[in-house]
Amino acid sequence: MDRNTFWGGNPLSVVVRLALMSVVVGIVLSALGINLRNFFDRINTLLRNIYDLGFGAIDWMLQYLVLGAIIVVPVWLIARIVSSSRNKTP
Repeated sequence: MDRNTFWGGNPLSVVVRLALMSVVVGIVLSALGINLRNFFDRINTLLRNIYDLGFGAIDWMLQYLVLGAIIVVPVWLIARIVSSSRNKTP
């Protein structure tokens, strides 16, 4: 494999382009209030929010599942008992 193929062009020009893009992205991140000190804290907060969002949805679903099961399961059980008693009588 050719080094120009690996780098995507002349290695020196690729390094210069990467450096310029890094400066531009650094300026944008700085304008958004993100710096090296709080970058990893923000990533950690983002991952925790995503984690909490997922388990928050599961908690929400389980609360409604239990609430609905309080009514649905006894009604189903009574319906099964009544249905089976009707099938036994000739």
